[in-house]
Amino acid sequence: MKSLLSLMQFTTILPLGKSQDLEPFARHSYLYPMAGYVIGALVAIPVFFIADHTIAAAVAIALIILISGAHHFDGLLDLGDGLMAHGDREKRIRALTDRYIGAGGVAAGVVITLLLFAGLQASTSLVFAIIIGEVCAKFSMAVLTAYGKPFRQGMHSYLHQFSQPYFPVIAALLCMPILFFPFAPFKLMGAVMAALLCPTIMLAVSNRLFGGVNGDVVGATNEITRACAILALVLF
Repeated sequence: MKSLLSLMQFTTILPLGKSQDLEPFARHSYLYPMAGYVIGALVAIPVFFIADHTIAAAVAIALIILISGAHHFDGLLDLGDGLMAHGDREKRIRALTDRYIGAGGVAAGVVITLLLFAGLQASTSLVFAIIIGEVCAKFSMAVLTAYGKPFRQGMHSYLHQFSQPYFPVIAALLCMPILFFPFAPFKLMGAVMAALLCPTIMLAVSNRLFGGVNGDVVGATNEITRACAILALVLF
């Protein structure tokens, strides 16, 4: 329970009592998908009562950002700046890690948010799509936490030192319930493929451009994977 409470305090701004030490979660970072179920359910419940699909999709995105405290969304903006920076690796890392948001960050935030909105708006089962997207997003964070070599000291390096190579396998098992959600099997497999491909691609890109992974890259992967998984539910 301490691990789950630590996880929820790390991934949300929910009022969950006294602040817990991060180590209980760090030693069990395969629990990431559990946060996906909780956040997804908290968003899906109020959205269920909104009849207009377009408004429901917009409210869902707003609630996801609100509940997470825009923590991972901030990582997406930072990654956008790092990707758009010109120059050597050090300049890209400086753009990724500084406190300012440039055009690359704004572009990344707008593009991923638009894709997420389009996917949610077009989904035939918005409530279940929200939960699937959130669980897949959190699975991708478990993958990067285990396999993403840190290029600097920080939150990611702290979590990474406790992670084990088999953690993503346990995280994948925790994701299994989404396979029973009311979508056609090939649509669900599309979401699963997105959950596997997005962190794999992000690992390759981050290693090439930054020489490793940091918390911003992990947070950005959460945002990108969510959008891709929900789009897969619609497009496949």
